[in-house]
Amino acid sequence: MKSLLLAGVLAFLALTRPAFGTEGKFAFGYIAHPFGDALTDESGLRQALAEADQANLAFVVVGGIKSGIEPCSDELYEQRHALLNQAKHGLVVSLSESDWSDCRHRDGRPAALERLRRLRELFFADDLSFGASRIPLIRQSTNPKFRDYAENARWEIGGIMFATLNLPANNNRYLSAAGRNGEFEDRLVANKEWLQRIFMYARRKRSAGIVIFCDGNPLYPQKEDNVRRDGFRETRRLLLTLAASFPGKILVVHNQPPRDGRQDAPVIRWKDNLGDLAVASEWISIKVTPARPALFAVAPGKGAEPARD
Repeated sequence: MKSLLLAGVLAFLALTRPAFGTEGKFAFGYIAHPFGDALTDESGLRQALAEADQANLAFVVVGGIKSGIEPCSDELYEQRHALLNQAKHGLVVSLSESDWSDCRHRDGRPAALERLRRLRELFFADDLSFGASRIPLIRQSTNPKFRDYAENARWEIGGIMFATLNLPANNNRYLSAAGRNGEFEDRLVANKEWLQRIFMYARRKRSAGIVIFCDGNPLYPQKEDNVRRDGFRETRRLLLTLAASFPGKILVVHNQPPRDGRQDAPVIRWKDNLGDLAVASEWISIKVTPARPALFAVAPGKGAEPARD
């Protein structure tokens, strides 16, 4: 395992060197969920991956592997696994609600927990990303107390701490029926520990910024959507508390539409040092410029700088 991880580190350093410009500038890609208008097949995802392969990026994050109307079958999971592994850049998966939380058996019974277990086995089995330039990852599952939460991963590039957080958009999968929220409550504890650890390491390493990838928007109070209980409440409070004592920028990249329901192009909405970036149905390039006060800038993926040999 150590030799595999070392090989991954060396390959990643060799293949990502062209992605870094002068003064530590670099860019990374984010492929949103769903994948354009192609909800019934993977053509939109294939196109986004092909375009990202041609761009000068340090890595790519995919915000979900399937649309809500596609099956939650092993066959589809394995098909997407093979597709993502063909990526040129290091590629990290950030789970969406349609990947597991909304899944049901053919008879209508919930299949969320069983499907999440299968995703963990298939997509998060080792400590490296997908793609040719495999990024070394640190998973929460390395902590014996949270060995199930392999989908939560972190990595550091260019003085920025990056992390994924399993936070499904359907109110964080809080179930209204009494006595049915064991998974939600356990994941709430795991996510709290994970966020605290991310910020602890970012402060220790004096990171200029933190980028968190998740499905739902934890910064948006769900009570405005007439839900009985805001499933993001604890996560939002924790993020606000952690952000208040962090000297750098924090960017939350998620798949939920903006609060006003309109989005001509993805834009970062800042409140103090905490940025909210909703990416609804496209792929984007996010540029990191340490010398700029804003640190992060968003650009359409199709306009990203071409990769250099």
